[in-house]
Amino acid sequence: MDAEVIVIGGGPAGAAAAFHLAARGRAVLLLEREPAGRGKPCGGGMAASVQRWFPFDLSPAVEQVIRRVRFSWCLEDPVVAELPGDAPFWIVRRARLDAFLAEQAVAAGGRLLQPLAAERLERQQGLWRVGLSDGEMLTSRAVVIADGSGSRLAGAHGLGPARPRYAATVSVEVEGEVAEPDTARFEFGLVHHGFCWAFPRQGGWSIGVGTFIGQQEADSEAVLSALLPSLGLPGDAGVRHRGQLRVWDGHHPLHGSGEAGTGLLVAGDAASLCDPFLAEGLRPSLLSGCRAAEALDLWLAGDEGAPAAYSQRLRSEWGESMAWGRRIAQVFYRLPKVGYQLGIKRPTAPRRIAQILSGEMGYGDIAQRAIRRLLFQKS
Repeated sequence: MDAEVIVIGGGPAGAAAAFHLAARGRAVLLLEREPAGRGKPCGGGMAASVQRWFPFDLSPAVEQVIRRVRFSWCLEDPVVAELPGDAPFWIVRRARLDAFLAEQAVAAGGRLLQPLAAERLERQQGLWRVGLSDGEMLTSRAVVIADGSGSRLAGAHGLGPARPRYAATVSVEVEGEVAEPDTARFEFGLVHHGFCWAFPRQGGWSIGVGTFIGQQEADSEAVLSALLPSLGLPGDAGVRHRGQLRVWDGHHPLHGSGEAGTGLLVAGDAASLCDPFLAEGLRPSLLSGCRAAEALDLWLAGDEGAPAAYSQRLRSEWGESMAWGRRIAQVFYRLPKVGYQLGIKRPTAPRRIAQILSGEMGYGDIAQRAIRRLLFQKS
């Protein structure tokens, strides 16, 4: 046996799981298919509250601290909300965050194989067998699938939704001066069934366009040619990277069942945890990676119910809020102008959204009233 646990995917969920397993004394092997330092399309927004899940300081991976959020409709009619707390929202570069977490996992005793992809996963004679892109076969007692939005392994083993729902995105990294480096921007109105975001980072911007209903891609060039000049940037600045976000779309098992699935968990984007309204993905990825490690440590110690408890815990800690977030998104993105006027522009709404982004509040705390207002206006 090569390891007690093999973690497939070295993103935030996988690296977090690998660290916590190694820190608990487990023999863990982390597989990452991309070479070290390769950039990954991601806005990089992350609630500072994730720090409580790690015993080491995350600040080396943080590029910018966000203290306020600016909302606008077609680049006008702005609303600004102050974020609560001393360091409520962070901007990170995914390549740096992933590498930093992987370094912590290795320092705790884990092993990292990079770049090396897991091509297949099967269970034989009480062990998991992971076939690698170089032809090698590894074995372990347990596996965490954390191979991202494009995961082929999760669905093949009955984990997460059988038919994942995706949001289409275009990401742009742009160098340039940032006038308000502590302000994140959310722009509604330019994108049909979606929104734009502009997050300041060191020396520039992380900018994105997302479409959340229908999976069709927005006319990103037209959107960016309007958005970028509003930030003092040329309309054609930056290189476009197209991608998909695997958004939350219902409660589904995140653990394998029966002998064929024993010791198997899914975490992060592969588990379809991304916020369906505001596209937050890093916080649920880190949360699920930490909880997966806790569950497998208990399971390896003899607690047979720990994997099922993992699914239930993610449901209560994240999924129940996202169920309300999905309802809000379905109404808001079909009636975005009404949603902006009755939702974002309400005196208390920006503060509530800021609290959701900072992790202080869930969608269930605001959803029923917000949906009633939107549906009443529609009727």
